[in-house]
Formats: sequence, C-alpha cells, structure tokens
Amino acid sequence: MADTAVRQHATDTSADPITVSGGRTWAGIVRILLGFVFLWAFLDKTFGLGFATSSDKAWLFGTGDGSPTTGFLKFGVNPEGPFADFFTGLAPADPAALANWGFMLALLGAGVCLVLGIGMKIASIGGTALLFLMYLALAPWASFTDAEGATVASNNPLVDDHIIYGATLILLMLVHAGRYLGLGRKWEQITPSWLH
Repeated sequence: MADTAVRQHATDTSADPITVSGGRTWAGIVRILLGFVFLWAFLDKTFGLGFATSSDKAWLFGTGDGSPTTGFLKFGVNPEGPFADFFTGLAPADPAALANWGFMLALLGAGVCLVLGIGMKIASIGGTALLFLMYLALAPWASFTDAEGATVASNNPLVDDHIIYGATLILLMLVHAGRYLGLGRKWEQITPSWLH
C-alpha cells in the first residue's frame, strides 16, 4: 500500500516541492550542469582529452599511465591542513589502485545520475561526501608558504566551490530535481524509495 502511494506521488505534479514552472526548469538545468561537472572530470581524466589531463596521463580504466588521484593527493593537498598526512598517504602509485577506481566510479556515478535525473539520493549524498573530502584536503582555512616563498591563502577561509556544490546537491535532492528535465519521475515509479 505504501509503495503504491509513493508511485502515485511520483506521478502527481501537484505534490512537487517546486510549484513554479520556471523554478522546476531551472532546478533541472542546474542539476544537469552540475552533473556535467562530474561527468566531464571523469571523461577528461579517463581519456586524457587535453584539458585538465593530457593524453599521455590518461587513466584508461587503470590500464593507462595516468593516476587520476595522485596529482591532487601529492600536490593539491594543503600541506598545512590538519589532514595533509592522511590525504597525501592515500596517493597511489598504480593507476589500477583502489583509490583511483573509487574516485573515478564516484565521478561517473554522480555525473550520469545527475545528468539523467535518476538516483538523486545516492548521487547527491555520495557527491557531497566526495566534495567534502576534497574540501578537507584543501583546508582553505590554513594558509601556507609555497616553494617560491609566497603565501598561499584561499579567498574565503570557510566556503569554497566544494561547499557550494555540495549544498547545491543536497538542495537538488530535497526538491526532487531529477523530475525536471530528467527521468526522475519515471525512475521513482519503478524503483524503491531509497534509490530515488
């Protein structure tokens, strides 16, 4: 009985959290754009499309010469951050390492789910967790001196793009943004609620 009510609720637009059609459209657009951020990172790191990752550093599902996490974990982590040793210790030498597979599958999963509007709970919570770990690694509140002697500090010591993206993911999940310009409404009819 409860399952039938959930399926009926998924098809009933009067029960949507966003009641203004322009708001629905923009929730769908923001969801797709944010999904493309994750999906593009996956594609560029996997195939070395020449943007952030050169072709000689392509990951190629663990068979290439590139390691999608090593550069960030060795050189992107804030050396003055409280978790610097933890994060730099995770940097794998092998492209087929578990850390690379986990990171890349998280990018792919969040990207595909957000672009299509399916699995919003898992994509939003998982994507937010990934972004928060990156935020902790960057530790924007801790300034440091680089190799040339210059002080490196964040524009904002508390809020950066990782926090904004994470908050946006949670908002998109709560307003059921997968229903708008996506397959979320149909997905909700055919899957259990924990997969919505």
